Amino acid sequence: MRHLLALAALALTAGCAAAPPDPSADRAADASAATPEYDAAAVRALGVTEAELAPGWHVTRMQPGQNDISSPPETADIPACQPVLDALTPSKGAAGPLAETDLDIAREGDDRASLYTAVLAFRPGRAAAVHTGIDRVLDHCRAFTSTAGRHLLTRLDTPTPEGADAATAFTLTNESDGTTIAQRALVTRTGDVLAVFTTLDATGHPAPEPDAGVVRAQLAKLGR
Repeated sequence: MRHLLALAALALTAGCAAAPPDPSADRAADASAATPEYDAAAVRALGVTEAELAPGWHVTRMQPGQNDISSPPETADIPACQPVLDALTPSKGAAGPLAETDLDIAREGDDRASLYTAVLAFRPGRAAAVHTGIDRVLDHCRAFTSTAGRHLLTRLDTPTPEGADAATAFTLTNESDGTTIAQRALVTRTGDVLAVFTTLDATGHPAPEPDAGVVRAQLAKLGR
């Protein structure tokens, strides 16, 4: 289940990396001289810690690359939906993040509250373009099939949380062999950093909303 959460988060960078930049990305690039450089250590430091969360939460830092998959990419029967499936393999090209940190955040005694959080730092302007690409996929893709089964993609109305410049939320379900796996994602952008919060349900129920306290704590750390 954690593996699937990781794939959903990585989808947001790899699948939409080819989206053309928008005007906001150009403006951000003009301000690149004031933008901090992100390396692996700097981005690890951006991840929320247990000390910054309410009691009962536990944070496990995941090793970069452990969620990669080597199986051939699946093909969507609707080309506009292909970025969702392309996202199942992390982007290795220049359009991907400069660095990322992946966190498995669980609350003791409440498995449904657990969520996967990915913090991804991009070159100036790229995070805005990636976020725009996510919106474009959601605007054109609703239902499609692949070798993995039947998929349903639904945009969710969501306010932009405090500490974020933009936010998008959606659910993605996979129906195969009588089993339904539901994932829910909240994608936020703070400057040149995306924070992706993902939950999962494999019992036939909707995936829960990412815990608001965890989201607030992570965005507050990005804004420092």
